[in-house]
Amino acid sequence: MGIKSTSKHIMSAAGVPIIEGYHGEDQSDDRLRQEAERIGYPVMIKAVRGGGGKGMRIAMTAAEFDEQLESAKREAMKSFNDDIMLIEKFIETPRHVEVQVFGDKHDGYVYLFERDCSVQRRHQKIIEEAPAPGLSEETRKEIGEAAVRAARAVDYVGAGTVEFILDKHQKFYFMEMNTRLQVEHPVTEMVTGVDLVEWQLQVAAGNPLPVTQSQLKLRGHAFEARIYAEDPDNNFIPGAGPLVHLSTPAPADDVRIETGVRQGDDVSVHYDPMIAKLVVWSNDRSSALNKMRARLRQYQIVGLATNIRFLDDLAGHKDFAAANVHTGFIDEHYDELFPKRTISATTLCQGALAMILMEQDQVHSNAVLTNDPFSPFNFGSGSRFNHQLSRQIVLNNGSEDCTIQLTYVDEGNFTAQIGEETFDISGKLEFENGQTLLASTIDGMQSKASVVVNNETLHLYTASGSYQLSQQLPKFVTATSSTAAKGGTVAPMPGVIEKVNVAAGDEVNAGDPLLVMIAMKMEYVIRAPKAGVVKQILFNVGDTAPKGASLVQFEEE
Repeated sequence: MGIKSTSKHIMSAAGVPIIEGYHGEDQSDDRLRQEAERIGYPVMIKAVRGGGGKGMRIAMTAAEFDEQLESAKREAMKSFNDDIMLIEKFIETPRHVEVQVFGDKHDGYVYLFERDCSVQRRHQKIIEEAPAPGLSEETRKEIGEAAVRAARAVDYVGAGTVEFILDKHQKFYFMEMNTRLQVEHPVTEMVTGVDLVEWQLQVAAGNPLPVTQSQLKLRGHAFEARIYAEDPDNNFIPGAGPLVHLSTPAPADDVRIETGVRQGDDVSVHYDPMIAKLVVWSNDRSSALNKMRARLRQYQIVGLATNIRFLDDLAGHKDFAAANVHTGFIDEHYDELFPKRTISATTLCQGALAMILMEQDQVHSNAVLTNDPFSPFNFGSGSRFNHQLSRQIVLNNGSEDCTIQLTYVDEGNFTAQIGEETFDISGKLEFENGQTLLASTIDGMQSKASVVVNNETLHLYTASGSYQLSQQLPKFVTATSSTAAKGGTVAPMPGVIEKVNVAAGDEVNAGDPLLVMIAMKMEYVIRAPKAGVVKQILFNVGDTAPKGASLVQFEEE
């Protein structure tokens, strides 16, 4: 079942619905191209040994086919040491629904209901849930029984996942079977009360399954959110680096944190970017969704980019809340999921206040170490004779600079002016369980936020979400840091150069592929940012390029 082309033939014989496609042995580019024309575009190109979205591409038109086929083969060879492909009709706006099955050595088989894994990026799952929302009881039974037929057809023993494509009419088609326990198996455990790992051990020991199909019941609803080290605002480019700060929600019976990293670890470019899973359960889908969003806002990671804020935005989208999901959900709602970020005046006040209070705390700490700790020069209170001290703080929220004019009133009390608005603010820092908390009052409204500072960036975690505020750097610093990108392209993440498509002297247009990088087991095409003439290629095939390194330089116009 691990070879997709073989499994399609077995499933068809077992009476499991399959998608029309080509699963033949002739793997020449010409034959694959002919089959794509016969099936009709758009088509899905898939590695027969693929998984996790690797070695998978969609060709919407014939003009795209050759490039997508080459890319899929290259990635498949890197991931699976096999570049055999199958071509299938691509069903537009489908749902990805999979069924957890279990078989024992005594001809016992059950299905533990289904999971919906439709919301994906780069054909990899982001949020999974169980059971699949909106599925009729009739379809639930039919798809479960079809999954059991699939397992029986190969005398399967142990935990397996049978994946289906579900169209808008709730017709389902076999996609593949994963002969292992899936990343998202915890949501099934949450809604069935079954320990699937224990079942694996029991079955491996030769014991029969502990229950029959009629004894399995659904209870409540569960979500899993995959925490990736990646930058959603930069086309989900994976990242690597140190986990400077890591704080997770508190685990409980209805909240699971599954991870393999700790604070201080380095996330490597050589592995998949998933670093954790957040799993929640509640009595119904709506309350489970609210719980997931609340716990995502408690999840704190500093040191590298993650998708946590994007997951919160995604879970908060009205169509996701209404369960109107499909595999193209992110592309369809791209503008809403990636809006221009704005930040409220209240959050700016919190950020400025946190920076001032942390600065004062540092001054006080340093004063204790001096010969005259009570000297007025060793206090940062802002007290002045005959006038009030006023400071201008410039914070960048990722898209624009925001100016806050902060005036000291007395110890811990300030007025803040942002544009034409003035706010009375006060606060103090509290330290609990290794965390720094800002307790603040802004125009009479009290709130608490967790604060982490990393270099020039302040990370603010509030009840309404997380924010990053950077202090304005001197012009000579920003000018120096941008010189590498002038007149060329830079590496968006650390990676290995897999292919170079151009040479010095070549003329290229904006969007042309310049080279291919491999990072975190995925392939990324670096394209020309503008039309021009290539001056120099700075890395060769096989070289490792660090993040931010200049890759290709263009002739000056």
